[in-house]
Amino acid sequence: MFEQDELDKIRSAKEEWESESYDPTVERFGERKDTFTTDTEGQEVDSLYTPADLDDFDYEEDLGFPGDEPYTRGVYPTMYRGRLWTMRQYAGMGTAAETNERFNYLIDEGQTGLSTAFDLPTQMGRDSDDPMSAGEVGKTGVAIDSLADMETVFDGIPLDEVSTSMTINAPASVLLAMYIAVGDQQGVDREELRGTIQNDVLKEYIARNTYIYPPEPSMRIITDIFEFCADETPNFNTISISGYHIREAGSTAAQEIAFTLADGIEYVEAAIEAGQDVDEFAPQLSFFFAAYNNIFEEVAKFRAARRMWAKIMEDRFGTDNPKSKQLKFHTQTAGSTLTAQQIENNVVRVAYQALAAVLGGTQSLHTNGKDEALSIPTEQSVRTALRTQQILAHESGAADTIDPLGGSYYIENLTDELEEEAFELLDEIDDHGGMRQAIEDQWVQRQIQDVAFERQREQEAGERIIVGVNEFEVDDEEEVDIEEVSEEEERKQKENLKQVKAERDDEAVEAKLDALREAARGDENLMPYIIDAVKVYATTGEVCDAMRDVYGEYQPGI
Repeated sequence: MFEQDELDKIRSAKEEWESESYDPTVERFGERKDTFTTDTEGQEVDSLYTPADLDDFDYEEDLGFPGDEPYTRGVYPTMYRGRLWTMRQYAGMGTAAETNERFNYLIDEGQTGLSTAFDLPTQMGRDSDDPMSAGEVGKTGVAIDSLADMETVFDGIPLDEVSTSMTINAPASVLLAMYIAVGDQQGVDREELRGTIQNDVLKEYIARNTYIYPPEPSMRIITDIFEFCADETPNFNTISISGYHIREAGSTAAQEIAFTLADGIEYVEAAIEAGQDVDEFAPQLSFFFAAYNNIFEEVAKFRAARRMWAKIMEDRFGTDNPKSKQLKFHTQTAGSTLTAQQIENNVVRVAYQALAAVLGGTQSLHTNGKDEALSIPTEQSVRTALRTQQILAHESGAADTIDPLGGSYYIENLTDELEEEAFELLDEIDDHGGMRQAIEDQWVQRQIQDVAFERQREQEAGERIIVGVNEFEVDDEEEVDIEEVSEEEERKQKENLKQVKAERDDEAVEAKLDALREAARGDENLMPYIIDAVKVYATTGEVCDAMRDVYGEYQPGI
């Protein structure tokens, strides 16, 4: 961009500006903080950025063009000028029928992709009638006990016309099998099924703890899904490697990038070890990131992650297929930033976070409802969240040019700094023997916990302002209508499950579950056996239990 003598002149001019203008003003009036950073333990923010902050900047190597390596500016040549991001509102009510109603409502309101939230028992591979499920049925999303529930969720919704994301991890193979079975019932060619399963178990050991099996069999199930979907459902993303939950657990932006990509490396290595061709399965990998409040840091984070993944796939795995190098990702606005106090403020937070995701080039986006700090969002708050995306798409101008912040001295410097820090963390993970070993040693978890502790300390000390919580508070909060799942709905769900079990062929169920256990003991791909089992209405818990019988359950530290 600039010759060395020009950069030297700019540095000299900046030093002169600082001594003659900036420093005297600071001395007279002071600044709001001693040090400005992007986030807790984040990048230090200078007062002003110039071309001299991009000393080694090479346009073609560091930026390039949209759709071309290193994909810093986006994975598609036209980005939103050709097609807007998928507006995928996360929804899952207590029962399958309520979820179907909410899905149809969102489609009518202009949503372009479905996203399914599951209740805690389903996430843990338990049925609603399991004693361990008591009090949790339908609370955090929809309860899916059998194929009958999945049929109800998608009743009247043609699966060849929608893209569906399912936030499910340890039992992802079971829920994917049910989705495929519904598609088979509808007569939809499996190649036409579109969507994503999260299927990212490694981050469960790091951040969320909704795991079932130990890491080794969990990785086997995941790579079986990769292989099966490459052949059967090539337009379905087989994993959404999630930095979102890592960030929600307290990580910095650089840690979110590094730990997410390290999980991705682990999955690619596992699939290659299982005999799969990287360029066969890698194009179906997708990622999932959080969007937080610091707009510039988030934009830089997304750009750095894209550039890093392209380098990783080429340097570590020698990929030939350009699609294997493209980091495609879904973004969700940050749930942990939503406050129960003055919940109207959350509408503003979500709007800024959504703007950061779009400026950073996301492929799909979920915007949180303002009341999600209290409950499942109401229809009104979901509509406002969706309208936030629609206004951003059609009124803001943010979607009209590609990578509009590209070339900003600050953004490019911050992108470089985040990439450098994230690669240093990847080197540390390699020194620990890889991500799986770093997780089992609790090293990754400790890194995140340290940051989360410091963030909470700053908030309690008033060093980090949270509007409406520790500053700008009000004495009287307005009453808020919230969605609640009643005990009656839990009872109804259990009754529905009882009816399914009464009407199915129990001998067929046991035969299919026995076949699955046998396959789990061997090395055949498990997906055909799981699909066979759910098609005879074996329940989520029964299918997961069949694999528990073979693999056991993961016990941390044991």
